[in-house]
Amino acid sequence: MIEKVIPLADLRYAARMPHIPAQLQAPTGMLADTLSRPLHDLRISVTDRCNFRCSYCMPSEVFNKDYAFLPQSSLLSFEEITRLTKIFVAHGVEKIRLTGGEPLLRKHLEVLIGMLARLTTPSGKPLDITLTTNASLLAKKAQALKDAGLQRVTVSLDGLDDAVFRRMNDVDFPVADVLKGIEVAHKVGLAPIKVNMVVKRGTNDAEILPMARHFRNSGVVLRFIEYMDVGATNGWRMDEVLPSAQLLERLQAGFPLEAIDANYTGETAERWRYRDGGGEIGVISSVTKAFCGDCNRARLSTEGKLFLCLFASQGHDLRALLRDGSYSDEQISAAVAHIWQGRSDRYSELRAALPPDASVPGSDGARRVEMSYIGG
Repeated sequence: MIEKVIPLADLRYAARMPHIPAQLQAPTGMLADTLSRPLHDLRISVTDRCNFRCSYCMPSEVFNKDYAFLPQSSLLSFEEITRLTKIFVAHGVEKIRLTGGEPLLRKHLEVLIGMLARLTTPSGKPLDITLTTNASLLAKKAQALKDAGLQRVTVSLDGLDDAVFRRMNDVDFPVADVLKGIEVAHKVGLAPIKVNMVVKRGTNDAEILPMARHFRNSGVVLRFIEYMDVGATNGWRMDEVLPSAQLLERLQAGFPLEAIDANYTGETAERWRYRDGGGEIGVISSVTKAFCGDCNRARLSTEGKLFLCLFASQGHDLRALLRDGSYSDEQISAAVAHIWQGRSDRYSELRAALPPDASVPGSDGARRVEMSYIGG
């Protein structure tokens, strides 16, 4: 008997070879994990490269000219991404978020968006296709993205003060160009636009009120994100986290707010609106108020590894199944279902219940996946 040799994905992070159940069951669209959390969102990283070097994500001392990014041959092709997405949609996924790295660095991304836009849910609904970007290339590409079928964008912007912003992106990129990208995206209809601000105490927390003031009455939803302990390269420290409760106190002092209901189950941001009708903001308490209980997101790396948690250290190598050539969609679908049904990840909830210096139970000391590799 000749053994089948299946090439493993790049060993940047550990990956399991997915198990193919002997009994293949057709997807029902109602896949749930061990904690009864459904599979609803799929975040797809299309590149591990970025043209910014933000300290909380891709610090320049690590991601320098000598850093070995993944070769093009390692990346999933557009056809492979579309094939996997179709399988995930049959299991209940309705929302696709393209991310990176910086996804607009992936050549011809609008072609992929067009391919994904032709997919529908089992009930015939179009997919909700969104993209997260630093907006450095958004003004140039917004119209093509919209024409291809992209519906909305989320822009990462960590401050309005140009000196602060240039210091944070560490490549001397001007804030005016990001604001131009937001303006063009709005004009072509990539709306409602969300703007994400990662708040790092002592670095850009003085920008909270200026950001709120700028985006009030604009139709843009500004969201504040606690600085997270994702990966191992950003030198994360708890004393650099500004808790959302304190952030809200600062905002309330300048702009009275009231809480509003979530848009949907599993929404990461707590929603607030200005009492005077100036719009809404969101607060993502990724450190101080865990939201694992209704997390319905799967993450697909640019080289085809499926991660079940933003804080995972090990993925599942779907690319190996795709490129082996002998596995049918039905077999890959059964493997995806088996993986999700065994999911029990709740890193943030476990961390929140422990003292700051304690390790999370079940952690084996393996290096957690980096934000730049799996996307936010």
